[in-house]
Amino acid sequence: MQTYLADLHVHSHLSRATSGACTLEGMHRWAQLKGVAVVATGDFTHPAWFAELETQLEPAGPGLYRLRPGIADSANREVPPACRAEVRFIISGEISSIYKRDGRVRKVHSLILMPDLAAAAQVNARLDRLGNIRSDGRPILGLDPRDLLDLLLGVCPQACLIPAHIWTPWFSMLGSKSGFDSIVECFGELSPHIFAVETGLSSDPPMNWRISGLDSVALVSNSDLHSPSNLAR
Repeated sequence: MQTYLADLHVHSHLSRATSGACTLEGMHRWAQLKGVAVVATGDFTHPAWFAELETQLEPAGPGLYRLRPGIADSANREVPPACRAEVRFIISGEISSIYKRDGRVRKVHSLILMPDLAAAAQVNARLDRLGNIRSDGRPILGLDPRDLLDLLLGVCPQACLIPAHIWTPWFSMLGSKSGFDSIVECFGELSPHIFAVETGLSSDPPMNWRISGLDSVALVSNSDLHSPSNLAR
């Protein structure tokens, strides 16, 4: 079985408080320096970033993309020969859901992974009718994560939703200030579609192993970077 390092949660230069170096070239370069084989694109819901994905990426196998040769060659010139390696991208984004359920304000962030740009374009068209996806790479929508997951699966059964940084107090599924007490409470009958949760910077695996409600899902850890030098932190 082949193993490789992947970072599935990043942000582009079009997200709030991010570096201008958060470009596909920047991610491609730092992935090689950090030994990361698969990098998320981040922010596919933002129309301007989506346009960059369409023009700068090309298919590289099922569910994966790579930089087009001319762009990759330019980025590779700043990578020492000993570090150079293939880098693949997976289409991803993050949604900030702020809404009311059961008389409480809920604030939950969701990491989304899509199998290809065509499916991502369909999701964007649906989300664009529900709220403002143009003001920030991580849009804020009044959309319940359960309904977001339902929307994703309706567009593309291969779409994935991973609850992001699940212990962050104010903006996560299990957050003490505005979240829930379990996956089932948050996602209801769609809970079987939640196969992984993100530990985030607020917890580590031993902390999560203490919660029996997480025994059925994988624990993943990503950088949630706002600068490409933080890839794989």
